Amino acid sequence: MNQQQHTLGNIAAHQGSIILIDKPRGPSSHQVAAWVREITGVSSVGHTGTLDPPVSGVLVILLGRAVRLTSILHQDDKEYIALLRLQGDVSDNDLKEVILHFTGRIYQRPPKRSAVKRALRIREIHELEMLDRNDRLVLLRVKCDSGTYIRSLCHHIGLACGVGGHMVELRRTRSGPFYEKDCVTLHALRDAVEQARTGDETALAQIIRSPLEALEGMPRIYMKESAADAICHGARLSSRGIMSFDKFQMEDLVVMMAGEDLIGIGEALMTSSRIVPGEKGLVVAPRLVLQDTGIYPAVWKTHTPREKSLKRTDC
Repeated sequence: MNQQQHTLGNIAAHQGSIILIDKPRGPSSHQVAAWVREITGVSSVGHTGTLDPPVSGVLVILLGRAVRLTSILHQDDKEYIALLRLQGDVSDNDLKEVILHFTGRIYQRPPKRSAVKRALRIREIHELEMLDRNDRLVLLRVKCDSGTYIRSLCHHIGLACGVGGHMVELRRTRSGPFYEKDCVTLHALRDAVEQARTGDETALAQIIRSPLEALEGMPRIYMKESAADAICHGARLSSRGIMSFDKFQMEDLVVMMAGEDLIGIGEALMTSSRIVPGEKGLVVAPRLVLQDTGIYPAVWKTHTPREKSLKRTDC
């Protein structure tokens, strides 16, 4: 096994890893993910939040078992810098008033070129501000829900101004907790891999991130290691298997931990205020698991067929 395989083999192990790429204009997000797969040698690679080929910026690449987090992480809110070109003259005051009306919940229909069904949808614009203006060119900062079409937003702002408008350029500056300053280029990633081949893993270690960074802000619940294997088999976590926890509400998504290991993500079956560690009561139902079975001791097993049913196990 060569040095590259030895170094990068650890990326996909255990709970997977994340690499933040500053996507250039031109290639699709799928192509960038394919290049990362080729550079790292990791077979399982995905990404959260597609960027169209003309769009640049933060692209969160998931490697190994972290790919299982795609369905959760793609929901993270996003931030963009957009360049809008108005097709007529509009005063600053009128433009600012129109922009103000687009803050909050808005209706959008995906463009005809979109790969998703063109059903009317509701998205929230959390923040929308004009950063600069040069005649009919307007620089906007947009903080919004995932799945917001900035091209449509620019078009609608132009219509509301009474002159029309379209998006000229777009860059994603944040995805969830990750900012553009956290990203590396594909060239930097390749250079780091080449250095790792020679035995210097310093640069690569700085690029590779833990999935826990992407789950920042999500409540955590720490379980006993004796309960971890049952969770990996799909069992629900009970108060008996809990050591400590953050505050959360019923139906919240919670991060399930065993020591420093990320076991997976689950849905809360009760509020944290009702938990009594050591007592009966199902607390979390796993939604996705990142660890293999057999890593932790299987002390949860019982002797009757009924008690061995994982869906009824109380860990």
